[in-house]
Amino acid sequence: MSVRYAEPGSTWWPVLWAPAFCLAGAGVEALSGPVHVFAWVVVGIVLTLMAAGWVNARRKVCAVELTDETLRQGPQTLPVERIAGLGEGDGTGAPVLGGGLAVPRKTTEIPLTLDDGSTVLAWAKYPGRMRAALTTVLGARSEDQ
Repeated sequence: MSVRYAEPGSTWWPVLWAPAFCLAGAGVEALSGPVHVFAWVVVGIVLTLMAAGWVNARRKVCAVELTDETLRQGPQTLPVERIAGLGEGDGTGAPVLGGGLAVPRKTTEIPLTLDDGSTVLAWAKYPGRMRAALTTVLGARSEDQ
């Protein structure tokens, strides 16, 4: 099962923001007097844990993966055999794959027509690449049949 297109949802580098901000804060504090090391360590740990939770959630909710068999959008997986083709228009009013009310921020919607004639909205940060991968997968599937 080869992965044709993938987006992780988030990288882990935002977790490094908390220690960087705490070091900067401790540096500024050092300019004006004694540094409260214990407080900065506690704040750094709390902020790092919060950032790690945020990144972990984004990696679950905003991840995209297209293989030859499945399209996974966040927590929802759709078998590729259900996709009849790329939809026409903007897909206004169509349900969003992944269970959200709207496509995630900084992503573009991609309407898909399903085998029952309904339209759903897939989404990707790089819609051109996702469309190309979908076209490849759907073309390969139609050649097999």
